[in-house]
Amino acid sequence: MQSAFRDRRSRCAVKEETMKKVVKFGGSSLASAEQFRKVGDIIRADSNRKYVVPSAPGRRYSGDSKVTDMLYTCYERAAQGMDFQNDIFAIRKRFDEIINGLGLDLSLNEEFAVIEENFRKKAGRDYAASRGEYLNGILLANYLGIEYIDAADVICFTEEGQFDPETTNKVLGDRLRQTERAVIPGFYGAKPDGTIVTFSRGGSDITGSIVARACHAAVYENWTDVSGFLLTDPHIVENPVVISTITYKELRELSYMGASVLHDEAIFPVRQAGIPINIRNTNDPDAPGTMIVKTTGVKSKYTITGIAGRKGFAAINIEKDRMNSEIGFGRKVLEAFEINGLSFEHMPSGIDTLSVFLEYEAFAEKEQAVLAAINRTTQPDLITIDTDLALIAVVGRGMKDARGTAGRVFASLAHARINVRMIDQGSDEENIIIGVRNDDFEAAIRAIYQIFVDVQLG
Repeated sequence: MQSAFRDRRSRCAVKEETMKKVVKFGGSSLASAEQFRKVGDIIRADSNRKYVVPSAPGRRYSGDSKVTDMLYTCYERAAQGMDFQNDIFAIRKRFDEIINGLGLDLSLNEEFAVIEENFRKKAGRDYAASRGEYLNGILLANYLGIEYIDAADVICFTEEGQFDPETTNKVLGDRLRQTERAVIPGFYGAKPDGTIVTFSRGGSDITGSIVARACHAAVYENWTDVSGFLLTDPHIVENPVVISTITYKELRELSYMGASVLHDEAIFPVRQAGIPINIRNTNDPDAPGTMIVKTTGVKSKYTITGIAGRKGFAAINIEKDRMNSEIGFGRKVLEAFEINGLSFEHMPSGIDTLSVFLEYEAFAEKEQAVLAAINRTTQPDLITIDTDLALIAVVGRGMKDARGTAGRVFASLAHARINVRMIDQGSDEENIIIGVRNDDFEAAIRAIYQIFVDVQLG
């Protein structure tokens, strides 16, 4: 009898251990004392929410400044030998307003004294940018009454400034095994000598993913100001639907083309470990949000999962008779871009034609050098350049099983009187890339959304 009880207790302990959750809160979720209270309520509502990753305070209202931007400005003034006291005072005021609003017995005077000194010593832009998360982590840990772990101690970068995932996983994993609950600030880590290094902007998402992998979390909750992943940009389509489930692969395609609910690099640590990400809304905590998973048998409500895109591309169009029979032609063309430090986005081709799509801003500076290299190595009959192009990705795991998906896309664009300049479909049939004029970008997205969502809803 006692043995059976011990077995049940052991199974319960294992279940509790495997249900650990990592929760990351974005800047809008931590912009004020009122938002901090919402965050506190969310964390306390679920005892499995063990490890918390905060961003720096974001905008409190339209036209407000993010603390990270304030820190950049402050550091630039300090680095130029200018007086930056008004800037540092404004940053201190933001944190003091939160502290006072929460009624905390906490002073950040010592931390700000160190920051001022390091700004004078020109500690670097990465150091400056990281201080928003650093200070907010201290504040949030004090408010929650749990341990604070400085990311500089557990998020490891190499001497060359590259993130070191395996060392981090070991160091952080060892530390978390000794810590039941903790706040670990997002966005930054450190080299072996202690020099602060940041991820790219929005990198707190990456930190949350790294922490989730290190503690073998059951789920990584990413709390923001939207109730999940929207099928398309709400600035283009009014009140787009929320997608309940999306795969890492789908999200990667959409993030690359501009969807910004989650930093695209945040996918890799959790995908490797098979940990799902749950996008949730701090201002609507009862909404289930969107689950981002490695794979799923859940059928998408719509044929497509998302529509995203970006403006500002150029197409370099190359024509040459019998191009298809000339061995190495494509390699020679791409080599012209490679030697000039340019990467391309897409390369649709025909029998005697080949087009290379890439970001125009990067290409414009090296246009003539690239054209000279193409002419020298391939002797084309004609080269033309199209600019002011936009690329739109239509993505969905349901597309490969639905007949006529491409036809519906083109029918919607034709009905909207939009000319398609390029089409490229992935070999897995889960994404279609369409090129249109910049001026047609928004109308194209609305047309595609309408035929796949509004028509179905209607």
